Amino acid sequence: MSKASILVVDDEDDIRELVQLNLDREGYRVLTCETGEQALAVARSKTPDLIVLDLMLPGIDGLEVCKRLKADSGLQQIPVVMLTAKGEESDIVAGLELGADDYITKPFSGKVLIARVRRLLRRATEASEEKGLVKAHDLVIDPGRHEVTLGGKPLTLTLTEFNILHTLARRPGQVFTRYQIVDSIHGDDYLVTDRAVDVQIVALRRKLGACGKLIETVRGVGYRFKD
Repeated sequence: MSKASILVVDDEDDIRELVQLNLDREGYRVLTCETGEQALAVARSKTPDLIVLDLMLPGIDGLEVCKRLKADSGLQQIPVVMLTAKGEESDIVAGLELGADDYITKPFSGKVLIARVRRLLRRATEASEEKGLVKAHDLVIDPGRHEVTLGGKPLTLTLTEFNILHTLARRPGQVFTRYQIVDSIHGDDYLVTDRAVDVQIVALRRKLGACGKLIETVRGVGYRFKD
C-alpha cells in the first residue's frame, strides 16, 4: 500500500471526510485542514507529497493558496489537484495559470479522484528517477533532479510545466496534439480544454524567455519542440 502523504483542504466536513475515506482505502497517509491559512502552515511543516485543494475556502481562497505554494521554492514541486464546484472554463484556466496540476469538479467520483492522484504521484516519481539530461541551446532539463536551467540559472516551473517541457523536448521535431500532451502526463481519462493546454504553453514560453521560441505552434495540430 502506498505511503505517500496527501493534504486535503476543504471547509465542508462531508466533502473532506469523503475525500479522506477514498484516500485512506488506498493506503495514503492523509492530513486535513479547513482553511487556506492552515493549508499553508501544514504544507510548510509537513511537506506532503500531493495536495487536494478546494477553491472556495474561508479567509485565503484556494487560488491564493496555490499561488503562494508555487511561489515557495520549497513547496512549488508539490502537485496540486484543485477540487471545486466552480466548473466553468474560466475558473479552471485561472487555477492552471497559477500552477495547479489537475482539477476535479464537484460532485466527483471517488475512482476518478484516486486515478488522478495515482497518476500525478507516479509522474512525480518517474521524473525524479529518470537520469538522461535533455539539452537544447542554453536550456538543460535534468529529469533526475527535476530541474531546468537556462544559461546556468535555475528556472521555477510547476510539475505540469516541467512534464510538458520534458515531453516535448525529449522528442524534438515530433508534433504533439494537445490531447497527446495531456495523455502523456495525465492519461487518456483526463478531461481538458484546448485553452487549458494553451495556458500551460504560454506560461512555459514566458519562463523560457528567448528559448520560448523552441516550442513551436503547428497550426491546426498542436505543438513541437524545434529540431
